[in-house]
Amino acid sequence: MSAPDFFDQHPVFTREEFLAGSGVHPGTRTVDNLLGHHVARGRIVQVQRGLYASVPRGIDPATAVVDPYLLATRLAPDAVVALHAALQLRGYTYSVWTRHHYRTRSRRLPLTFRGATFVAVPVPRALRDREEQGVIEERHGGGTVRVTTLERTLVDLLHAPRLGGGWEEVWRSLETVPFFDLDAVVAEALALDSALTTARVGFFLEQHRESLMVEERHLAPLRAHAPRQVRYFDARRSPGTLVAGWNLIVPHDVRGRTWEEVP
Repeated sequence: MSAPDFFDQHPVFTREEFLAGSGVHPGTRTVDNLLGHHVARGRIVQVQRGLYASVPRGIDPATAVVDPYLLATRLAPDAVVALHAALQLRGYTYSVWTRHHYRTRSRRLPLTFRGATFVAVPVPRALRDREEQGVIEERHGGGTVRVTTLERTLVDLLHAPRLGGGWEEVWRSLETVPFFDLDAVVAEALALDSALTTARVGFFLEQHRESLMVEERHLAPLRAHAPRQVRYFDARRSPGTLVAGWNLIVPHDVRGRTWEEVP
């Protein structure tokens, strides 16, 4: 495949992907010189070392739009679009962000490119032996994105609400999702091995029992792994009401969804 044909088929790509797919001789100078040549001609732009984005023919490379999700999923060999970004990719967020989180085992500094910021988050310790579970590949923007499933994303956001923008953003975003595989939600929650997160997931499902068609068989295993002692729902220990079934003190705004009230 010629280099121009490769660029047409790969909106965002790594040096290794170009080497494997273009048929160019693997000599370092040959590959880097060829990529540098196409950067100079405006056919591609360099995002960072070893990472490039193709520029559609006839478009100014200085203003060409680069898909943030294709970019995020190539910022590390194991990168997975996660958290708020995993919902936004599918159009299920209350607010639109230019800050995108991706999951990886490697340490990466935040990257800002064309108005978007990409932030690496570590893989939770409990999931390091099962990283591929809860991750799928989806076609998007002319390429392929690795992204957490909706079920994994729900659990991740309830586990780390700060990364999702806080409770209102998390709640309102998750409420835009019309359907979850509830058996998968339960499995993902239990796999995380966090009693507090398990109870948060159970409370969310119970609160949305009717809209999500939640049955007692979904809630029972979550209750069995809820905290044995009363815990605050919020890390800031916001005042709230005890929900005995989950041993959680739930903030008033979360329990009553008071952000929906008209002033």
